[in-house]
Amino acid sequence: MTSGVSARLLEGKIEGRVLTWDDDEYDDARAVWNAMVDRRPRMIVRCATPDDVATAIRYARDGDLEIGVRCGGHGVLGAAVPEDGLMIDLTPMGGVRVDPRRRRAWVEGGALLGALDQATQPHGLATTAGNVSHTGVGGLTLGGGMGWLARQFGLSCDNVASFEVVTAEGNMVRASAAENAELYWGLRGGGGNFGVVTEFEFQLHPMVGEALVVDLWFALDEAPAVLRGWRDLNAVAPRAATFTAWVGDMEGRPMASVGYVWIGDVEEGRRLLPPLRALGKPVMERVHETSYVELQRMDDSVEGHTFRRYWKGHYVRSLPDEAIEAFLLRGTPDGHGPYLPAASLQAYGGAIADVPDEDTAFSHRDTLFEFVSATRWSDPTEDELRIGAARRYAGSLDRFASGAYVNVLTDEGQAGVRRAYPPEKLARLTALKDTWDPQNVFHLNHNIPPTGRPG
Repeated sequence: MTSGVSARLLEGKIEGRVLTWDDDEYDDARAVWNAMVDRRPRMIVRCATPDDVATAIRYARDGDLEIGVRCGGHGVLGAAVPEDGLMIDLTPMGGVRVDPRRRRAWVEGGALLGALDQATQPHGLATTAGNVSHTGVGGLTLGGGMGWLARQFGLSCDNVASFEVVTAEGNMVRASAAENAELYWGLRGGGGNFGVVTEFEFQLHPMVGEALVVDLWFALDEAPAVLRGWRDLNAVAPRAATFTAWVGDMEGRPMASVGYVWIGDVEEGRRLLPPLRALGKPVMERVHETSYVELQRMDDSVEGHTFRRYWKGHYVRSLPDEAIEAFLLRGTPDGHGPYLPAASLQAYGGAIADVPDEDTAFSHRDTLFEFVSATRWSDPTEDELRIGAARRYAGSLDRFASGAYVNVLTDEGQAGVRRAYPPEKLARLTALKDTWDPQNVFHLNHNIPPTGRPG
């Protein structure tokens, strides 16, 4: 039976659509955020309902097809797109329903962060929702979910009251503190290892005020002293502030910046400016007031879907002077060179650290900063050079690392998974995998294999 005939039979069993190689929409549907990913699924099932998801899982298992699950398509490995497999495309399931009285939002599994922000903001409510509005709610939340509100309200996963999940057997279950509590624990940080989440119930928080974005840029030779002062200011920063730093090339020369994003009373947020400006004489600065929704869109054009991409990341519990120097040198002797990636530091702490580490699968709540080295380019002949530079840069900070964020892992395989979860949590996650997916149906992810199966 040809894939086209088979697809039409499957399409007759679901409310959504099934795309194959000869459909006009096929190429758009298989394209993801990283342009290096160019795989061709045998079928793309554009699911309209949870029942469609269940039917697609059963169909794929009956046909021995690998399953990939797409929401926003932001995973740098593009694991959502299985070569000659079946891609479950959740993007048609993008609705958000808000109950402002109960401060709850029910978010379908294919929704993007922008849809969540736009639905909640008219009610003066919000929850932690990443930094880029076209990221998928599902992938972000299942891995943890850092965002500009996390120091005030916790990670995205900390704000999920319940999950609706389609299991590897094609059954629909609910997970919450009161129902399937161990699965609820694992879904908050364990990634897409245990099923396909078709609905998230989020706790919302009153959010009064606007956003203030502050960045001060410095020449590279002045940056070490500035970064040391910025680090010390972060130690006493209010929870409304998320301190940020960056190093990269501007107009052909290496530069560094320090700053913060403030959400709340903007005038109160401006009180952090004088001590920051006192750290040195910036080459230029940006002090920008904006709405929360616009803040969430601020990096959308930068994070467009047309570039080849690679990144590496670390968590760090401290930032000694030697780590600052390594951050600024970018894996080189002097901070100069071709094809060097940019990198950022983003502060954790606050409400993230309030949650006991054992309460969720997400780990490393004692993180001080997250480091991410990211590179993007267009010319395929640069692939090896760009990836090699990013690896060298991240490697230069290995000795300062305390772990990794599962949503920033790339091609580290099981070594990366072991960095994301300490041994006792990994054992618990493996037991959970044994219960909910013993055949490792959902393995196109940062995989936690069941007992006896290779990752």
